[in-house]
Amino acid sequence: MLPVALAAQQVKLTLPGESSVLKSPALTTTVAPLPPLIVVGFAGGFIKRTDTVHGEVELARRLREKYGSSIHADIFENHNGDDAHREILRLIATATPSVKKHPPRIILYGHSWGASEAVEVARKLERDGVPVLLLVEVDGVRKRHRDDSVIPANVAQAINFYQTEGLLHGRAAIHAANPATTQIVDNIHLSYKDKDVPCRGYPWFARTFTKRHIQIENDPRVWNQVEAMILANLAPATTTSN
Repeated sequence: MLPVALAAQQVKLTLPGESSVLKSPALTTTVAPLPPLIVVGFAGGFIKRTDTVHGEVELARRLREKYGSSIHADIFENHNGDDAHREILRLIATATPSVKKHPPRIILYGHSWGASEAVEVARKLERDGVPVLLLVEVDGVRKRHRDDSVIPANVAQAINFYQTEGLLHGRAAIHAANPATTQIVDNIHLSYKDKDVPCRGYPWFARTFTKRHIQIENDPRVWNQVEAMILANLAPATTTSN
């Protein structure tokens, strides 16, 4: 619970020629500012972090545009997880003293290999003693020598979106390393047999051989839900006086 200082005790005042009256001073609320959300995404495959054709890249752009300084949104190529990790630690270290009174507020997400990298960065943050509010996997594809099905204990919530119809598809379930500290919100299976999701701007071989994998990547149902979960973690408006 946020620290709240209340000055609401009644004070007895006696004025000349008047009977005693009770007066309550104004209610004053002091709320220490919460850190801005740090939302870090990871692109799948060999996608560049600037290629907004892809849903995960577009989400980061949209968050920056719509929510300004309340969300620090960034995205990295999935082979640049070390850079993302260092940037998260830098943002934590350079926060103002009042903001540092609260734990960092971090959300990680990714598609395909990017989902696997999101889990790997969460593990690095666990070793640093840094909590993660939410981790989102979208059709996660395991990287070599890594297991993205087990969510580390420093993650409070995790959710998995996947499809099973394509040659390339994600895992059907993720699990908590420690169910006492991590809630698996859901493993959501999506089908594209009867739903067409346009994938304009993709090369022909992706549309031919990995069509379902890129359809889930561009499915607005997925990213709208991810955005809603991110917004649920935004700091409430602060009130200083009444």
